[in-house]
Amino acid sequence: MLLPFRLARPAEPVFSPTARWGLMLIVLFALSVGAAEAQTSAGQPGILATIWKWTPLLAQGFALNIAISFLAMAIGTAAGVPLGICQISLLPPLRGGSWFVTQFFRNSPWLVLLFYCMLLLPFEVNIAGHIVPIPGWIKSTVGLSLPVMANMSELVRGAIRSIPAGQWEAADALAFSRRQILWMIILPQCVKRMTPPWMNLYAILTVATPLCSVVGVSEAMTLTRDALASEARNELLVPMYLYLLAAFFVYCYPIARATQALEKKFAVK
Repeated sequence: MLLPFRLARPAEPVFSPTARWGLMLIVLFALSVGAAEAQTSAGQPGILATIWKWTPLLAQGFALNIAISFLAMAIGTAAGVPLGICQISLLPPLRGGSWFVTQFFRNSPWLVLLFYCMLLLPFEVNIAGHIVPIPGWIKSTVGLSLPVMANMSELVRGAIRSIPAGQWEAADALAFSRRQILWMIILPQCVKRMTPPWMNLYAILTVATPLCSVVGVSEAMTLTRDALASEARNELLVPMYLYLLAAFFVYCYPIARATQALEKKFAVK
């Protein structure tokens, strides 16, 4: 029998926003707008009108946040899957080396990794005599992909280890090689186990992309700060940042709901 009798969920940090959070954000935003309007001087534009004026620019910054999250997730997943498979290798040097890389980047502060990538990666490269600049957002994407790679490696290792030993023994009895067992029997079962925590990891990565503002990337947080500096109105501070927070919530909440739905769908009793 090569079918799983249970699905074990790898233990991962949970990012699960609820509808209550959205309601709280709406209430807080309304209260902050009301308080800011009370502080607005005569002749100045209203708070909502000012926020709406800056919305197209903030939307461009938010789009960069999403692009960084997509690319970092793709790079981290592509690198993390083979790294996780190496963690179950029968070769001690390969197994130990992949474990060290996984633990090092998994337990490193994301902001520190961002700074290292910004400082160590070149600002431009020479390709066939042509100077090609490397913008800061690409280096930030590489920096964020490193912890994603490590967490993805641990997801793969945990999913493989959660497959009952009888699966390996039954396949071995049928004369499958270790490679065939892994690629034809074990990994296909791991996809369902890894999908919900993989989506959860993407949500965590998305809400971490504003860290790029610290290293000078012109994403949504940076542009919000620039808009506040341009307006020079202290009463705009709380409403503008709550507006940005609501944008991240609106994007991440469906992901959280889809993750919960997949967990229920893939659960086997």
